Amino acid sequence: MKRTTNRLMALLASVPLLAGASLQAGNPDRAGSAGATQLLINPWSRSAGMGMANSASLRGVEAMFGNIAGLSKVNKTELVFANTQWLSGSGVSINSIGVGQKLGSSGVLGLSATTFGFGEIEVTTFDNPEGGRGTFRPAMSNIGISYAKAFSSSISGGVLLRIVSESISNVRTSGVCFDAGIQYVTGEKENLHFGIALKNVGPAMSFTGDGMAVQGMLTQGSDQLTLEQRSQGFEIPSLLNIGAAYDWHINEMHRLTFAGTFVSNSFTKDQFLLGVEYAFRKMVHLRGGYMYEDGITSDEERTTVLTGPSAGISVDLPFGTEKKSAFAVDYSYRSTNPFAGIHSIGVRISL
Repeated sequence: MKRTTNRLMALLASVPLLAGASLQAGNPDRAGSAGATQLLINPWSRSAGMGMANSASLRGVEAMFGNIAGLSKVNKTELVFANTQWLSGSGVSINSIGVGQKLGSSGVLGLSATTFGFGEIEVTTFDNPEGGRGTFRPAMSNIGISYAKAFSSSISGGVLLRIVSESISNVRTSGVCFDAGIQYVTGEKENLHFGIALKNVGPAMSFTGDGMAVQGMLTQGSDQLTLEQRSQGFEIPSLLNIGAAYDWHINEMHRLTFAGTFVSNSFTKDQFLLGVEYAFRKMVHLRGGYMYEDGITSDEERTTVLTGPSAGISVDLPFGTEKKSAFAVDYSYRSTNPFAGIHSIGVRISL
């Protein structure tokens, strides 16, 4: 066990070095050149309330977004569903479902699926810019399969494979990417958390489909020809999370958790996430967070729709003979400008 712990600690220390080969820290000059940016949207309610500052202490199914190592904390079975009204007023909704199932004494298998709904959009052409030719529905989704394992009471790790797809009526793309993460817990009451996660690492993607083709004739009366254009490939928005959290157990009824995460983005500005959570009897949780990046406090310099603050609440209702199972309802809000913020609500069953 000691040898295993030493190896994992060495791996934990080497992750930033390994990531350096594929990540360029906070490069705003590359903003807009990546695709599949849906992978940067947190679809889960509980962690969104802290602005994902708690990446080092994430537990259960929601860890499949922030730090896959936290999936190993599933007790037996966990099922989570969440709905997000993205940028309220825009008509965009996000539905996510995830399940984690314990395998053996320390391993957990996880599955997650996220779909984006944009409603119906008018078909427009050069000759009909006002529409009137019907509608289409853009589709965006990603499906993840993951495995996490607790190597000891202090160290856990995990990996995730995610399949990404985007399409409109006549153009589509798909690809794959990987996540990997490690969490380390220490302290007399196991209340000091550290975590590192490398996310969205994968090959470039490109669009294909009939929408990339143009039909015409070389000369009048000649045969019709079809010219197919090639889409420029685009990279996936990889990033590196480095986080820490501290649990202050005031007494058996009250707990305060302070958390922070540094996000090194490949295609946008680096971010600093701070969050706090108050728990009463492990049944009521109040949380808040703040995301900071360069220029976020200025309407002229801000390059993201998010303005920083976030907040959330959860109510957990335990059941069962030993009260180890629970039904929970989560809600979170993230401030934006423009639009009327981001509202997420979720339900979870933990067995």
